[in-house]
Amino acid sequence: MVAPCPATLGRLCPRTDRLRPLLLTAALTLALAAPLAQAQEKLPDIGSSAGELLTPARQAEYGAMMLRELRNYGYLLDDPLVNDWLQTMGTRLGSNSDQPRQPYTFFVMKDRQINAFATLGGYIGVNAGLVLTAEREDEVAAVLSHEIAHVTQQHVLRGVERAQRDQIPILLGMLAAVVAAQASNSSSSGNATMAAISSGMGLMQQRQIDYTRSNESEADRLGIRTLSRSGYDVDAMAGFFERMSSAMRGNDGGYSVPDFLRTHPVNTTRISEAKARAEQMKKDTVLLTTRTPSGERRERVDPADPTLGDPLLRGINPLLPGSVLRVPIGQLSRGASGDFNWARERLRVLSADSPAELQREYADLARRQKDGLDDAQRYGQALASMRGGRSGASEARQTLTDLLKTHPDSLWVALALAEAESRTGQSTQANARFEQLLHEHPNSRPVALTYAEILNEQGGQAAGQRAQAMLRPLLSQSGNDPVFQQRYARASELAGDSVRASEAYAEAAFLGGRPEQALMQLQALKRNPALDYVGRARVDARIESITPTVLELRRQGVQDPDLDRR
Repeated sequence: MVAPCPATLGRLCPRTDRLRPLLLTAALTLALAAPLAQAQEKLPDIGSSAGELLTPARQAEYGAMMLRELRNYGYLLDDPLVNDWLQTMGTRLGSNSDQPRQPYTFFVMKDRQINAFATLGGYIGVNAGLVLTAEREDEVAAVLSHEIAHVTQQHVLRGVERAQRDQIPILLGMLAAVVAAQASNSSSSGNATMAAISSGMGLMQQRQIDYTRSNESEADRLGIRTLSRSGYDVDAMAGFFERMSSAMRGNDGGYSVPDFLRTHPVNTTRISEAKARAEQMKKDTVLLTTRTPSGERRERVDPADPTLGDPLLRGINPLLPGSVLRVPIGQLSRGASGDFNWARERLRVLSADSPAELQREYADLARRQKDGLDDAQRYGQALASMRGGRSGASEARQTLTDLLKTHPDSLWVALALAEAESRTGQSTQANARFEQLLHEHPNSRPVALTYAEILNEQGGQAAGQRAQAMLRPLLSQSGNDPVFQQRYARASELAGDSVRASEAYAEAAFLGGRPEQALMQLQALKRNPALDYVGRARVDARIESITPTVLELRRQGVQDPDLDRR
């Protein structure tokens, strides 16, 4: 209620009446302050009193839940080869960060906008567009190392705490300024009131911007150190930021800002700081050159890094050959993998809207490049052709055969060729190639999952049994892998193992953001007479763990649209 003016009892004071909408604006500012602060970064960046706000276990739970929902809405790109490449690179960087024990989960979004982000629980997402824009793996690694630093420094939790601490004092100061301005008899009191409110709102937003810049600077500083420790080119961070900054100019003379720059503001100061750090690091390192079958590999190494001088094993293990004992830890898994170009072209194919658009994209690339498509782009064009049916697979098979002669060690090309052979009716030759790849890469998830997909396509009980037997050793490590669960489910179904098929289909539904479907499938499985005592206990435990999620979604009114149609 508005107080009456003392001089004119019973009538509203004109100044107070004018103040009402201004105070309402101030109140709305407080209510909107947190969302505005979070808008500086697309996903909330939480960390500081981390153990008080969210425990590490709860953060991991929220991160996994977010991943399932992204998958539910079709935003994720779940490809075994691409995911393995990204996870391997990210894990290597994470192991060289300030918190090497922190678990990380890296995933790819289908979106071709240039962006990357870190969220709760060590979950780090990269848009396909960022990889397509990068010119080498070092640049992708630079972005990942930056996002890893956001995780290790707990910027997500700290951002929320900062907003809560700053915004209330600023708002109170703004209201005090409003009251002081209205108490004066000056004719300019209305302007002073508006100035006080505008200043308060601006100050809150500026404090958040400054804090975001502080986060970005800290992530750059720690990220480039992680990049160096992992053997990547330290110039890649400044180079990528510089190219992103120049990309702000639209092709038609307009002004467009990539999503990466909205969530990671870049200015000349930040770029120059990254260059200065890189130059300093290069002064403290030496350049090593290693000749490999695929060419020459160069990396910078810090001679003061203790891991380079320590042997892999300090003691003498008589079960290992002497040469192994002399392998320095620092030489294991350092620098670029050599798979970037293959990964980029595979992402180009998998993120395209349609095969026709993809063919036009490759035709445009061929026209723009003096020597036409390079080998990696020809690989991508072959993948695009395979999406066009059997005739396209036949054309792709010839291209991939030629590429494999040039790149005999490329797992990407060999797997694609085996797929093309199977889809052109040469299943015996394809399966023999897959078996050879399994022998050469016994622990490779991409090989196992790609082979399982082809066996499932071929169909029949024998194919199902072979796929199930091949995937079974990976079962204990694949609880959070929806691609594995889907292919293991189909293999078990072909093999006649209805219990394992139902369990795996339920897990695939849960990981795909459909927990209610998963719960219904598990409840139906309990009526299967083939379910033994151990299997029943396993199913009961899974039902118990999924039920709270389903109940919470129902309480919030969130329902599975597929179930609604039934």
